[in-house]
Amino acid sequence: MGNREYFEDPPVVKELFQSTRFAWIWLLLRLWLGYKWLDAAAHKLGNPDWVQTGAAVRAFWERAVQVPSPPARPPVAFDWYRDFLLWLLSVGAEGFFGKLITYGQVLVGVALIFGAFVGLAAFFGAFMNWNFMMAGTASTNPMMFLVSLLLVLAWKVAGYYGLDRWLLPALGTPWRPGRVFQARQPTRA
Repeated sequence: MGNREYFEDPPVVKELFQSTRFAWIWLLLRLWLGYKWLDAAAHKLGNPDWVQTGAAVRAFWERAVQVPSPPARPPVAFDWYRDFLLWLLSVGAEGFFGKLITYGQVLVGVALIFGAFVGLAAFFGAFMNWNFMMAGTASTNPMMFLVSLLLVLAWKVAGYYGLDRWLLPALGTPWRPGRVFQARQPTRA
């Protein structure tokens, strides 16, 4: 193995993504994004087409996989993603995904608002946005995706004004366990 070079982040990146001095910026973005997720879930929660039958998801997928006559462009630009949606339709996955989308939006929104596991919540939010965009829906998804990515990058400080201020030191990360998971040293008499 040769020598590895280590490149430091630029000072502005360190300040934004690692310093608590700018945690208020992440708080504002978190609150906005969390509200957007809760707002997106609000009409789905009481709707049986989302949380019981999945008919709303099925209708969305059926529209997305349509291939119009040229020169019009299909909503789904990639054949592999269209094939994936067709497979989901063929196995009747809409009931499961209706619940997953609805309750996933609620969980992501609540976690972002309370600042709990912000990096994970933002990642799963970005993953939902990416899937919505892949299925041909733009709307607010590109902006939400961008904010989610920024929150993922700022995971260490994005929840500083929230529960992560206590959760991260207590629980740690998979690569560095926190206080709760650190082995207790036996006391000697």
